[in-house]
Amino acid sequence: MKVIVTPAASLQGTINALSSKNYTTRYLLVGALAEGTSTILYPAHSEDSDAMRRCIRDLGAVMTEDEQKITITGFGRHPRNVKELNVGNAGAVLRFLMSTAAFCPEVTFVNTYPESLGKRPHDDLIDALGQIGVKVDHNGGKLPITIHGGAPRGGRIEVSGSVSSQYLSSLLFMTPLLAEDSEIVVLNDLKSKVVVGQTLEVLAQAGIRVEASADLMHFRVPGGQRYEPKEYVIQGDYPGSAAILAAAAVTDSEVRVLRLTEDSKQGERAVVDVLKAMGVPLTHKDGVVHVQGNKRLAAGEFDGDHFTDGVLAMVAAAVFAEGTSRFYNVENLRYKECDRITDYLAELRKAGADVEERQSEIIVHGKPEGVEGGVEIDAHFDHRVIMALTVVGLRSRRGLTIRDAHHVAKSYPQYFEHLQALGARIEQVAD
Repeated sequence: MKVIVTPAASLQGTINALSSKNYTTRYLLVGALAEGTSTILYPAHSEDSDAMRRCIRDLGAVMTEDEQKITITGFGRHPRNVKELNVGNAGAVLRFLMSTAAFCPEVTFVNTYPESLGKRPHDDLIDALGQIGVKVDHNGGKLPITIHGGAPRGGRIEVSGSVSSQYLSSLLFMTPLLAEDSEIVVLNDLKSKVVVGQTLEVLAQAGIRVEASADLMHFRVPGGQRYEPKEYVIQGDYPGSAAILAAAAVTDSEVRVLRLTEDSKQGERAVVDVLKAMGVPLTHKDGVVHVQGNKRLAAGEFDGDHFTDGVLAMVAAAVFAEGTSRFYNVENLRYKECDRITDYLAELRKAGADVEERQSEIIVHGKPEGVEGGVEIDAHFDHRVIMALTVVGLRSRRGLTIRDAHHVAKSYPQYFEHLQALGARIEQVAD
């Protein structure tokens, strides 16, 4: 599917933030790892969260769902013996379940997205699993990946955090169920520490004890634990809302986004502060972010590791800021559904933006007068790229056509509909 994005004079209205994909996938997993029945209220519906639903069901979780909740009866540390799991294009789901699959005799994660997830490396988690007695067959660290498990054992585990924090989260979900205590030592740097904080928050809610050092580089996990069946409530999603807020910031607007709690542990909550630093008139009170955009933005410098999944949307806003913006500490963006630095910036240049890249930085020379647009650009199968390019199209002089835009459903199936409800003119066209 292509979308044709028409320049927007203004955006007006109120929307509810999508439910958090990151929390939904984590609560689904801890529900599956519990022995008993858990309830998850207001779960997200997206390709990623649906991939987790599908895979844990294949592993033996029993689920029923209505419009507001999921009830899930878990399998604990005794998943069903399955031969294959298909995570689609959901990298976090793959990585979380690679450790869970160590309780199965043999499971192959198939490669259904060779041009996206199939290109992403998982060597660091593969190495870590080997340290606890799990043999893994793989394609140079990439899919297809076969886990030969059945008898993982606790002990000292070293895992690199320099590419992704998801490897560490995967081990943190699995090791409490081992018979022995585990010590997890993070090597090198740890990217996206705030996301690890979400994992620790969910584990604590599920009754799991983990001792973590202040810098999140060393963990002690007692073995022989059990996940408790609980009721969980999903909060609004900051990563998806970042693009809506950016769209409001770069247009004449009065937009309210609801269900964005001020004390959320989502790192992308920082996009509110980023937009404030750019001079965007907004308030954040009682779970409502209220943007009164006036198209005037100021450049700034921002540590993108604090809001990884909001960086592309903030870069899109910076395209129209006065001055030069710098987003640093973002190398892990290169290891997502696409290379979110090189690939994204290539499309921004086609639209008329003035951007530069470093290995771990994005430099944006703002154009307050707007960009030309009028071109057809590539989404690179990446939902975050699609959302951010749409923001640019709304402020371009001639609009943008975005190919493969249906991949926005990976995290935010209603994205275009929500923008249309705010007054954007976006046409969806079948290829």
